[in-house]
Amino acid sequence: MAAGRPALSWSDVRGMRAGLWGLGVEGQASLRKLAELGVDPVLVDDDPAGPGPGGRTVLATAGGGLAALAGCDVVVKSPGISRYRADVAELAARGVPVTGGLGLWLAEADRGRVACVTGTKGKSSVAAIAGHLLRRWGYPCLVGGNIGQPPWDPSADQAARYWVIETSSYQATDLAFSPAVVAVTSLHPDHLDWHGDVETYYADKLSACSQPGADLTVANGDSDLLRERAALLGPRVEWVRAGDDPAADWMAPLGLLGAHSRRNALIARACLRALGAPEASDEEALARGAAGFVPLAHRLQVIGEVGGVTFVDDSLSTNVLPTLAALDAFPGRRVALIAGGHDRGIDYAPLAAGLAAREAPTLVLAVPDSGPRIQAAIEAAGPAKVDVTACDGLDAAAERGFAWALPDGVVLLSPAAPSFGAFRDYADRGAAFARAMDSCRA
Repeated sequence: MAAGRPALSWSDVRGMRAGLWGLGVEGQASLRKLAELGVDPVLVDDDPAGPGPGGRTVLATAGGGLAALAGCDVVVKSPGISRYRADVAELAARGVPVTGGLGLWLAEADRGRVACVTGTKGKSSVAAIAGHLLRRWGYPCLVGGNIGQPPWDPSADQAARYWVIETSSYQATDLAFSPAVVAVTSLHPDHLDWHGDVETYYADKLSACSQPGADLTVANGDSDLLRERAALLGPRVEWVRAGDDPAADWMAPLGLLGAHSRRNALIARACLRALGAPEASDEEALARGAAGFVPLAHRLQVIGEVGGVTFVDDSLSTNVLPTLAALDAFPGRRVALIAGGHDRGIDYAPLAAGLAAREAPTLVLAVPDSGPRIQAAIEAAGPAKVDVTACDGLDAAAERGFAWALPDGVVLLSPAAPSFGAFRDYADRGAAFARAMDSCRA
């Protein structure tokens, strides 16, 4: 697990020589925070896209930037910069504390009013549900972190009563403190290039549960991987399963698909109960609060129907776990699954096993770049229970899937792979899928 978590706050940075490493969304928020503190930082980026805000000089890390950071009292890095990089280790060896914006904020936040939501998949949905309920109940709250607005941005609502912070595994390594409530939605291999190996990834992600200040972890009780690592989940654990509270009907207005979505809603409820919101223990208040919720885009989102065939955009699925959950959302229905994308070498054998266990007819449309490995894993799983065919792109896959799914099946884009290369991002891939659906109307 990553070492060197400086127990510094943003207030501590005032008066220091600071370096800002990375100028993405978080980096820009950190720059505004530093300006509020009267700190003029050194700006460094691995690949500067030109001058920084106000025409300021931005040094390339390999072009004098690292040396400039070494002369700082503190370095605030972006989450994408791995703590396991040699240049980060070099700064630490020189005695320069390297931290992140979320860690600096959490160090002096009222942590009894903060819930950090982490997990390989599902954390955005849990954070969004919790935030929606709080707002519907009339509480000022901020949903931020890995989604939305960084909570330390000076433009963020500093008067919020509750803070729901989606926390990535990258951000977790910067936390020297935990809030009283942490949720862990799922656990599955991911981001191995950043963390180095799967067990380090697990330990880094779960470290958000057990830093000083930790009290309760609300955890996915259906995850064997989490149960095996219960010792990493902090002093108290509340296990939440998809089948809990079967008589509860307050979730219906949320409009969510699948058992995993039901579990996400129950995790959100447990977090709000732990934060002390009385409405979270009142079924009528929960139902009122759930009304008007808009599911997050590209997360198991029904985008339309053509000739009786339902088109579902799950473009944010970038590994096997959410794709299997997406398939489980359609028991008994024919599903044409479009899978494949940027190939980062993940093991597709679990996907093949999950497909083989599915009772309803399934067609897998394997698209580049990881499509051939997905097809090979399915074919290696044994007797052909699942049909699989290679397609040269998303348009061809949607067209073929639609023809196969008629008259009442599902065409599901759940790629189990990132979108890099062929698309700008998962949203661009989702938009291309919507256009492909429209082409099927012709």
